Amino acid sequence: MGVLIGMCADDSRAAAALAVPFLIRIAADPHHRHRADALGGLAAPARARYFGVASRDELLLHRSGHQHDDYDDYGVEVTGYPAGWSVAAARAAITTGAPVLLPLLDSSDPTMRIDVSYALATAADPARTVRSAFASRFAKEQDPMTRAALVLATAESTRAHPHQPATAWIRELWQDRAQAPEVRLAAAIGWLCLTDEPAPDTLRATVDTLATEERARAMDALPWMAAAGRGEPGLLHCVRRMLHPEEPASSDDPWA
Repeated sequence: MGVLIGMCADDSRAAAALAVPFLIRIAADPHHRHRADALGGLAAPARARYFGVASRDELLLHRSGHQHDDYDDYGVEVTGYPAGWSVAAARAAITTGAPVLLPLLDSSDPTMRIDVSYALATAADPARTVRSAFASRFAKEQDPMTRAALVLATAESTRAHPHQPATAWIRELWQDRAQAPEVRLAAAIGWLCLTDEPAPDTLRATVDTLATEERARAMDALPWMAAAGRGEPGLLHCVRRMLHPEEPASSDDPWA
């Protein structure tokens, strides 16, 4: 897994994408001693150009940025292979393997529930089967961080396959004081990515109150937030880019 993730980090996903169907089988095998590792790295080939990304326009977006070359928005890998083709192949494999992965949303391990949400969020879901599974799991989920992951996964899936009721539900979550702070913050970030409406003052006040340094560092347990960080916790980077763009960046080094 270290080699596979390293290949993705080096922008060489073409070969890594071929491993995705096998990683799905390992992750779904309750007796395999490396199933958690396989699941944790499953989404790496299915994502590109997302490290340090924290803007409303690009966070949770499956295709981001301007046209970089003659192939697609993802550019060309260091090997010369179109990066978008690699990402599409990995997502196609996850889409095909979704029926095998969906039961893992009920895993006893919250980390596995978070990781499978992150992977399934990349699946094509025109029939809203995956998004419905996120909603069903959210209704019975007790762990606040996993609930936050399900919100972000729902937002990412909804950005790929727009569905107004899902967007409205996410808006209700950040307004709901009965929800855990992690859930409200995830919902606020998700809603900002799903709409071009100006951020309401109530949302700004909610985020500014709840997004403490300590909570932001804890929320780096969510792979979306861990990837968004750029010299600061991912949540704080998102808040600064989305709500306080006038503030200077904490670092220009994406690997800091």
